[in-house]
Amino acid sequence: MEFIENYNLTGLLIGICTFLIIGLFHPIVIKCEYYFGTRCWWVFLILGVIGVGGALWVSQIFWSSLLGVFAFSSFWTILEIFEQRDRVKKGWFPMNPKRKGEYNTKE
Repeated sequence: MEFIENYNLTGLLIGICTFLIIGLFHPIVIKCEYYFGTRCWWVFLILGVIGVGGALWVSQIFWSSLLGVFAFSSFWTILEIFEQRDRVKKGWFPMNPKRKGEYNTKE
């Protein structure tokens, strides 16, 4: 961490890690909706609350920032899981054949 702080790389490293965290959540949304539907939204709520707590508890700016990014990416994932269901209904993503009844297309 000393090297990163001496060369003012903290912001750059936070940006790279933010990009990776957000990029990691995209396939997670797709897989979670495929296998569990929208029932798993509460898991991301819990992860988000834990991330917020961790961001408030950790004193180092780098780790606190990453926990905050993780927390709010988790909160955003709740919305994305419901939107992913709509994308599946439109045929943009594959439907899990074991859960065809959950995709009521009469809405």
